[in-house]
Amino acid sequence: MLKSIDHIVLATRDLDRCVDFYTRVLGMTLERYGEGRLALKFGDQKFNIHPPGFDAGIKARTPTPGSLDLCFLADRPLDEIIAHLASHHVAIEEGPVVRTGARFAIRSVYIRDPDENLIEIAEAVSSD
Repeated sequence: MLKSIDHIVLATRDLDRCVDFYTRVLGMTLERYGEGRLALKFGDQKFNIHPPGFDAGIKARTPTPGSLDLCFLADRPLDEIIAHLASHHVAIEEGPVVRTGARFAIRSVYIRDPDENLIEIAEAVSSD
């Protein structure tokens, strides 16, 4: 019945810090659409951003900054991601560790965004 995720809504306490983190540190692209709407794009996906006071009409019952736990698959080796995070002074909370992903085993590191959402960045574990 379901094929894929189209977008996720990211509630933030601080729009500027949120946009800076996801664009500068994670390499997403800022997109402006509609009447003053913002989204962060990466690959075929995007996060619509809801800053403080934004009224989206229909939304989650209790949109809360810092309540997401997300896992991204990296487009490069995890060791390069770790070095990139270090160059941006982003602390790794845990990892690298091996976990079970949706389709295969993954090797991951965990970081936090400015709203304290848990961000997991992973690569497929080699089957060698």
